[in-house]
Amino acid sequence: MKRIQIQTHPLDPIQEGMTFQKEAIDCGAIVSFTGIVRGNDNLIPLEYLYIEHFPEVTEKEIALIVHEAYTRWDFKNCTVIHRVGKIAVQEPIVWVAVASGHRTEAFKAAEFIMDYLKTDAPFWKKEIRVDGSSQWVKAKNTDQQKKQRWLYDGK
Repeated sequence: MKRIQIQTHPLDPIQEGMTFQKEAIDCGAIVSFTGIVRGNDNLIPLEYLYIEHFPEVTEKEIALIVHEAYTRWDFKNCTVIHRVGKIAVQEPIVWVAVASGHRTEAFKAAEFIMDYLKTDAPFWKKEIRVDGSSQWVKAKNTDQQKKQRWLYDGK
């Protein structure tokens, strides 16, 4: 079972986690990750992040990422929720959860999904700073390097 959701309204990782746990029948492990908007990566603090995407295309790409994870690891349930639009500093931007029989599968699948979300999911991020300046966020080499390791060791 999988759930992929793109939304503009705030997400509540605690509520999502409680709902996810109720659906994790016969699972001994749940691993979740919450990504939060950072505010101090630059000299001028961030006011908010603005994220754009292509509706339907984004969901399909995320579904492909989750499907690939299912082919590599044995897990029963997965949820990916990603915000778009205006997101304030310290607000959750993404929530990923994986439920499986054992922790190793859940950890690896969740990490794989996040690594591929960072590189392959079609999102465009623009940083709006407190002084009114803005810039589009470029892809990071470190994110590509994290993704590359999955190509070589397979699991």
